[in-house]
Amino acid sequence: MDWNAYNKRMEWFLQARFGMFIHWGLYSIPANGEWIKQAERMTDEQYDRYFKEFDPQHYDPREWARLARRAGMKYAVLTAKHHDGFCLFDSQYTDYTSMTACGRDLVREYLDAFRAEGLRVGLYYSLLDWHHPDFPHCSDAYHPMRQNPAYSDENRDFDRYLTYMHHQVEELCTNYGKLDILWFDFSYEEMRGEKWKATELMNMVRRYQPDVIVDNRLEVSGEGYGSIATEEPTAYSGDFVSPEQIIPPHGLRRSNGEPLAWEACITMNNHWGFHRYDYDFKPASMIIHKLVECVSKGGNLLLNVGPDPEGRIPQQSVDILNEVGRWMDRNGSSIYHCTMADLEKPEYGRITRNGHRYYIHVTEPLIGPIPVHGIRPEQLVRARLLASGAELPVAAGWVTANYPDYLFFHYGLEQFFTYPLPDPVDTVLELTVRD
Repeated sequence: MDWNAYNKRMEWFLQARFGMFIHWGLYSIPANGEWIKQAERMTDEQYDRYFKEFDPQHYDPREWARLARRAGMKYAVLTAKHHDGFCLFDSQYTDYTSMTACGRDLVREYLDAFRAEGLRVGLYYSLLDWHHPDFPHCSDAYHPMRQNPAYSDENRDFDRYLTYMHHQVEELCTNYGKLDILWFDFSYEEMRGEKWKATELMNMVRRYQPDVIVDNRLEVSGEGYGSIATEEPTAYSGDFVSPEQIIPPHGLRRSNGEPLAWEACITMNNHWGFHRYDYDFKPASMIIHKLVECVSKGGNLLLNVGPDPEGRIPQQSVDILNEVGRWMDRNGSSIYHCTMADLEKPEYGRITRNGHRYYIHVTEPLIGPIPVHGIRPEQLVRARLLASGAELPVAAGWVTANYPDYLFFHYGLEQFFTYPLPDPVDTVLELTVRD
């Protein structure tokens, strides 16, 4: 691993902190989750009706990009090919693409639109392919035709599939300009590492896209760290860990104790792809809290949306993201360029840090002034409410005298009053300190 090159390409990622994941494809039509072909053991012939129907008349990636920007997101990752093998891009190696289905290169349109909004762009590519004839069928743990003797693996040539897969990744790396993220998914059982000819694959990716950031799933899936967490990463270790549907209990570190880059990928409801009756959306307040939690532990949040078959992001997602964006407009400085702090987590919230600035996230109302432990009075340069810039006085007197190891701040009408919070979701204090 060239750590100098690694640190250089990771710089923007560790500053951006908030991105949009987009799961979209044929599975949006049955609207019962992106694994429907596998879950219902559908044959290619049964699934083909969605290919014939796919024609997203309302797909306008400019609207997607503007929504992401309004929400405060700095990058996005689109599923160029999911496990079902359907490609949202033009490929010379298959007709199973959006170009054949609806005459549009949906990946190119996405990339152009998000770049125009000043956002970094990424593409997801599944290592699995349930459509390709040479990918294992009967013997594979996840294939729709698993354990079905009518779909024997005899005469299937996995090397032929790997050639196909490598060619498609090469197309993505050479036909669409500079990519910021390449998000592979996923490794399992014996299907990991060199089973994918991963060293050869990554050498090719780095040759065409030397600055692209890659996840760790050529080695693992959402539950693993892989060799990027060790002092001797493989050539295909990737650049960050990708916990799925969970935020780690603490900041992640390599075996040598150094911070480990990670990104939690999380759904807005309970599915990645569009789902016709999943209305269990996380409220904006929860998403804000979880974004802050990720950053306070040194990680990113990649938040998913699942557009419908026509190409529209569900209105529930739009409304929630707009609300998140209003908070980010006022408090984004506590997220961007920030990471974990060297102060203990307070009971009332969390802390993020950017150099000499500490951001105290108050998510629970307090009785009395706000205590901050670990900053000495002589270190404090100034204290402000981040959303308004209003000065925060230091509270000192008989109420706080018993706690000399804390600094206390208040913003109420009287010296010690704090309730109610100016922002009931997350009131952010910006403390500037000197060494």
